[in-house]
Amino acid sequence: MLHYEIIIYWSNEDQLFVADAPELPGCMAHGDTHESALASIKEAMQFWLDTARECGDPIPVAKGERLMFA
Repeated sequence: MLHYEIIIYWSNEDQLFVADAPELPGCMAHGDTHESALASIKEAMQFWLDTARECGDPIPVAKGERLMFA
């Protein structure tokens, strides 16, 4: 289930860690620590996938590759 890329970064504006699952559009979470942001995004990803299944929406195939940053 959780073979999707997760990006975690510090937000100076919000003063917390933000976690993003870019392959699942709009799926983001946050936490006071890196670990809590990771736990939160895993829950958000499961919710995203469960909701997509319930609504009959397509589930993106995990690419299993790192994104390239410029």
